[in-house]
Amino acid sequence: MSHTEPKSAAAPESPVDQEKGVNNAPPAFVAEPRNDDAVLGDEEAEIIDYKTLTWWQGGIVLIAETVSLGILSLPSVLAAVGLVPGIILILVMGFLSTYSGLVLAEFRAQYPFVQNFGDAVEVIGKSIGMGRVFQEVFGWAQVIFQVFVMGSHLLTWTICMNTLTNSSTCTIVWAVVGLAIFWVLNLPRTLKYTSYMSMASCMSITLAVLITVGDVAHERPIGTGSIQVARELGFTGAFLAVTNIAISFSSHSCFFTVISEFKKPEDWPKALAFLQIVDTTLYLLAAIVIYVFVGPDVPSPALSAAGSATMRKVIWGIAIPTIVIAGVIYGHVASAYIFQRIFRNTKHMVRRTKLSTMAWFGVTLGIWALSMVIAESIPVFNNLLGLICALFASWFSYGLPGIFWLWMHYGNWFKDGKQTCRFVANVLLFLTGFLICVLGLWASIEAIAEGGSKDPWSCASNAAE
Repeated sequence: MSHTEPKSAAAPESPVDQEKGVNNAPPAFVAEPRNDDAVLGDEEAEIIDYKTLTWWQGGIVLIAETVSLGILSLPSVLAAVGLVPGIILILVMGFLSTYSGLVLAEFRAQYPFVQNFGDAVEVIGKSIGMGRVFQEVFGWAQVIFQVFVMGSHLLTWTICMNTLTNSSTCTIVWAVVGLAIFWVLNLPRTLKYTSYMSMASCMSITLAVLITVGDVAHERPIGTGSIQVARELGFTGAFLAVTNIAISFSSHSCFFTVISEFKKPEDWPKALAFLQIVDTTLYLLAAIVIYVFVGPDVPSPALSAAGSATMRKVIWGIAIPTIVIAGVIYGHVASAYIFQRIFRNTKHMVRRTKLSTMAWFGVTLGIWALSMVIAESIPVFNNLLGLICALFASWFSYGLPGIFWLWMHYGNWFKDGKQTCRFVANVLLFLTGFLICVLGLWASIEAIAEGGSKDPWSCASNAAE
């Protein structure tokens, strides 16, 4: 097997920008950030500087993106599988997602032109003459996954609005209102501005979870005998539990794009460590405490576990920033891929032209409209999370990173004991992704087919009781 050589770090310039001395390459093809004060000072009118994130800003973006919808389903996962198996699953999936995140960074360091999973898989596909096919399949699969996640955020938005208002407003109307808000916040072209919003998102979900934990601990007695250390359950329930835990760690589809906007991509391990320490801690705290105090009837999303209607409204209100901003991050990455495919290696990629501005507005509006269709078509929260995890997150977060490592180290898998251990770990990573995809997809489809208590495209309130 022969490896594809890394591409040049700079793409050809257009004749117009060659005259002006402007590097016209997409952000992932620019080897170093542009630090010219005159250029950056006129950024809004002329040049868009993509490399703007420090490691801590990147970490905040990752936390806002990751610690959002996934955490809301974890207490119900513990109710399904039992306390001890649930804790073990959270820790194991957290470790695997951390390791796979490091593998993705290693792959991009070797192939610095990679900006998304389509670019990454294209590298491997070229060795068998399938580079373009792989690029199209996995690039668009990444977009589809992100649009599904956006749909989950819109679905959660409608739950939130119905819970807060208790009004007779049609749920579809709330979805349209949410679509407009999400779209407007998606209009900035870089993650720099989103990183500032992400701080509010992080504080929002943390405070909402802590208030929920405090409320259930105060309102509900412990020791009712309904808590189970372990449970026997069928195939569908078991794999839905695994997929819902996996989705809570599966922000990897955005990793390549976020790294490409780092000022110093070598700082990625700091941002990843920041993310994984925060998310694993919050996941364990929320899942264990809420399940222990609420018991087997804990709702999903878990923010509705609070005892009184007033407290539920307070908590949902606090959670609004994370519901919105985390969805906006996925919207940015999905839009950036589509935009790049349209304008790659043209001046519109890095210049704020009228055409590029209108195209960005149109792309972002289009994918949010599609996400609304998904949200209204599969209105069951846990089942929607399980479906998108099985289809896509299984590969982006687990299966493909294992393949990338095997590709990078082909011929050196067993050169010493440490390398052999890494070989075994990455084979297991690939198998984990494969099993979550195949078995999780089966379980999710079965659950959606059998759990038809909520009608698609219904005006009925979906507020959590």
